[in-house]
Amino acid sequence: MTARTIYKIVSEGEWRAAEAAGRFDGSAVDLKDGFIHFSTAEQAHETAARHFAGALDLLLVAVDASVLDLKWEPSRGGALFPHLYAPLPMSAVRRVDPLPLCASGEHRFPDLTE
Repeated sequence: MTARTIYKIVSEGEWRAAEAAGRFDGSAVDLKDGFIHFSTAEQAHETAARHFAGALDLLLVAVDASVLDLKWEPSRGGALFPHLYAPLPMSAVRRVDPLPLCASGEHRFPDLTE
């Protein structure tokens, strides 16, 4: 599997703490599972709907996958998802965008084209 850019949906509070620390060790779920969960552009919308429905104050972090030692492992329905078994260095982050809720209750994503 390859994707040039992968995405992490994270609360603004968790991300701001990571920025202050200079690296992202993972959200509470990541720490529990032992790896940082990411999604591809094609997977991000469903990830938001399944795991962050109705959540406010979220950010979408775009990450350069080419500089990480990712493991692509099966998850929903056997689809392969990128997982990182190490802290995420801030040097791998391409951009951070807000992920607001629309009136419909779904999150409004920025353009995810690479």
